[in-house]
Amino acid sequence: MSKVRFLLIGGFLGAGKTTLIARLARWHCDQGRHVGIVTNDQAADLVDTQMLRAAGFQVGEVAGSCFCCDFDGLADAVARLETDRRPDVILAEPVGSCTDIVATVVQPLRHLYLDRFDVAPYAVILKPSHGRKILKRQSRAGFSPNAEYIFRKQLEEADLVILNRIDELTAGEVDELAGLIAEAYPGVPVLRVSALTGEGFPALCEALDQQGDFGRRILDLDYDVYAEGEAELGWLNSNLRISAASTVSLDELSLRIVQQLQQELATEHAEPAHLKTIAIADGQHAVANLVSSDTPACLSLASRCHSREAHVIINARVAIDPQRLQQHVQTAVQEVCRSLEASPEFLRTQSFRPGRPNPTHRYVSGVRT
Repeated sequence: MSKVRFLLIGGFLGAGKTTLIARLARWHCDQGRHVGIVTNDQAADLVDTQMLRAAGFQVGEVAGSCFCCDFDGLADAVARLETDRRPDVILAEPVGSCTDIVATVVQPLRHLYLDRFDVAPYAVILKPSHGRKILKRQSRAGFSPNAEYIFRKQLEEADLVILNRIDELTAGEVDELAGLIAEAYPGVPVLRVSALTGEGFPALCEALDQQGDFGRRILDLDYDVYAEGEAELGWLNSNLRISAASTVSLDELSLRIVQQLQQELATEHAEPAHLKTIAIADGQHAVANLVSSDTPACLSLASRCHSREAHVIINARVAIDPQRLQQHVQTAVQEVCRSLEASPEFLRTQSFRPGRPNPTHRYVSGVRT
């Protein structure tokens, strides 16, 4: 039996991992391959899972812990995907605040599942909005030095770096970012890609299809700094129902919640790593997101649907106390609903700081295959 090709796509919160994984999944499906996707989050109610399933993909989820700290959960999620039909390709998306993926996920996959998985080069997406500031060591990059430490370490362990969102940048800005990456991580290939438009995508597929002794950039990592960096982010997943006297636009609802929350957070100078909202009704989905304080909120998936009732999920990762984050989310939702003559019902909300990483496995040297 042939091995399942296993692709892990890393990168910081808001880098564009889900959009890229969806494009990769469609490409593999077009090649006649069966694809399984595994998403990952520190809590339940993940927008990415809902969005990928709505696109028709077979998706498993590891919720409540990262892949590195619940490696068995990752293996179980893959096994569940294989229940109906064995995938030819697995695409997996680690939590965006995690690093040390090579030592705790890639190497265990290569060692413990040598006969089952063919592990691709580990690709990490650079997020331009925060990447330029962090790589240029600007004093106001939006996050603390500990959180920036995670961002840098993610790039350090990559077999290749994906410079994403080039459709949003000028040619000069793309060249500048590519130069900053090359200076900080010499010898690491840099691929210029737009996950949204597909620009640069064929070269990326070719790079990810390579065979070789990849996944060997094992980090020298200070877990105290890593843990402190993760804990500085407030984490919120909220699941709610919104009802209105007359029909409202799902697109407007989703986008306005993110825009209002951006305004709320600006009052405390709280830097968003990622805000994402999905509104669901009548089988239609509208997704809006925000990836930094100095970029506009955008509608990343339009539904063109109107409904009197919507199921809404909000995911927020922000440099702020999680209880304050929850208050801002509730205020933003209530303000938007008031303007739309609608009523929110919060069904479930989790707000917290991520706990200290405690990997299931950690390989200090690479496995050769």
